[in-house]
Amino acid sequence: MTHPTDSGKTAAALRYLRARITSGEWTLNSRIPREHELMVAIGVGKSTLREAVRSLTSLGMLEPIRGVGTFVRSRTPVNSVIADYIADFPVADILGYRRSLEIESARQAAVNRSEEQLQTLTALLDDSRNAGAESTLPFSHARAPGSFHHTVVEASGNLLLLNMYTCTIAAVRRHRQSGDLQAPDLPQLRREDHSVILRAIRDRDPHAAAAAMAAHVSHDITPGPGAVGPTG
Repeated sequence: MTHPTDSGKTAAALRYLRARITSGEWTLNSRIPREHELMVAIGVGKSTLREAVRSLTSLGMLEPIRGVGTFVRSRTPVNSVIADYIADFPVADILGYRRSLEIESARQAAVNRSEEQLQTLTALLDDSRNAGAESTLPFSHARAPGSFHHTVVEASGNLLLLNMYTCTIAAVRRHRQSGDLQAPDLPQLRREDHSVILRAIRDRDPHAAAAAMAAHVSHDITPGPGAVGPTG
């Protein structure tokens, strides 16, 4: 039986980790501090910290990768049932669905975004972590859309869009790891695309925001050499 003190320590560790994820202090696809650093910062032991990490991993918010570290995968819990359902579709269908979610999110973000969200997007544009790339990771664990994209979806103000997006990106990452998808490493092009999207959202121009996002998502993730085409 878990001692109440242990339970309280685990809850404290969970609050600490989750607060840094949901606030964006730890950006999507970034590696969180090492285990020893977190134990010192939170004031808990290894088993307590690992229990908290396991809890957030089960929610799809963290992903531990053996020998590399633990990475932020979502700022909100991911519905694993929906993510599994989406992942079962052909790669082309998943990319098309993801494209439609991001385009509509950009359109709604241009109308509904707050000044705080605009400031966050502006900061992320110049944040090297926003590339979403873990350069130390093996190829199979490479990049998926990061904090800039997620913040655009949040700025839409549409909770259903956000929930479906987090599930879709979980499915995208799964296919990315298996080699079915590829994300070309083009940081300058990505920054230019993000700049155009940001400008349209800043100017509250929904048509321009949707067009800019459509152009961007057409090339930021593409089917890999081993991808299976659509069925039918």
